[in-house]
Amino acid sequence: MSTETPAEQILTPEAVDDSSFDVVETYRNLLAMDPDLTMPVAAIESLVLGLAAHPTTTISETLDLLRDLSQRLAESTPNPISLSAGTDLFQRYLIMSLRPGNVPLASKKGTKKLPATDDFTTIRAHLLKHGRSFVANAKAARARIASFGRNLMKEGCTVLTTGGSRVVAALLREAAEGGVRFRVVYVLPPPRPGRPQSEGLDLVKDLRERGVPVATVSEGAVGYSLAGGVGGGKVDMVIVGAEGVVENGGIISRLGTCQIGMLAKAAHRPFYVVAESHKFVRMFPLSQGDLGIEQRIVDFRTDEPNPWDMTPDPVDFTSPEYISGIITEAGILTPSAVSEELIKIWF
Repeated sequence: MSTETPAEQILTPEAVDDSSFDVVETYRNLLAMDPDLTMPVAAIESLVLGLAAHPTTTISETLDLLRDLSQRLAESTPNPISLSAGTDLFQRYLIMSLRPGNVPLASKKGTKKLPATDDFTTIRAHLLKHGRSFVANAKAARARIASFGRNLMKEGCTVLTTGGSRVVAALLREAAEGGVRFRVVYVLPPPRPGRPQSEGLDLVKDLRERGVPVATVSEGAVGYSLAGGVGGGKVDMVIVGAEGVVENGGIISRLGTCQIGMLAKAAHRPFYVVAESHKFVRMFPLSQGDLGIEQRIVDFRTDEPNPWDMTPDPVDFTSPEYISGIITEAGILTPSAVSEELIKIWF
């Protein structure tokens, strides 16, 4: 049985050639080969493979290559928010690693043009090493978040969640394996074009096999479940994932998350978000129209709409006023602390 990672399997000797390397195809292959891989991590891993496949000879050329590959990836997907968050942060990480003192053979005069057979050979190896380290840390973030998040789940609590977040799944599995007794109300969206099976069914099955009682409800039953009472779900908290955490502490996530946040606040239930730091986005949306992507959600028509014309994976913006805390690999942040965290990352 092969012990190679998906990235190592893709990077065959034939692929180490700038004329044959296709970053978009590599990205899609990585996602297909590893269902647990998130879009930003797959994008970052594709950039690392791109660096290995292209024989650049200067720092400037290398950074230009990264920007070009990142742009190609962003243009290949209708919703590049989480993907771009990862690639932007990765580029910043590599630039920071090139600061004086981090590269032993950096030029004293600060010039970026270095001999390809001497100094830059070392610097290129340095970039690849740091790139692979970044990917490893990004993958490990999920386990650290699960460890932090399970401490919020008290014995006998009921958690409401929705979507197909891998971090939420890791957190719930961690709690179940740790012996915490809890219940889950899982909000399942209806099937839609391109995705006949509702998100979350695999996790529902897995949790039930672990002895966790799970109730599946439709999106229309969220308010009923949060209200509790006789026949209600008696939900104690809401935990959701995110495609992106924006500068004001809000989140961009699958369509329907915003209304769950609004209902949770009205019902006085805490609303927690789990997200890796590589999903922190330098965006400042104030409304649903500020996301920078085209979506057909409210589509006024006088004819019968074609369901295949609908946005396949729509998202919405949840304002920070509805969010109780954001659980990251660095700990639990308040929404107001996100801007400070972004400053630490970028400056």
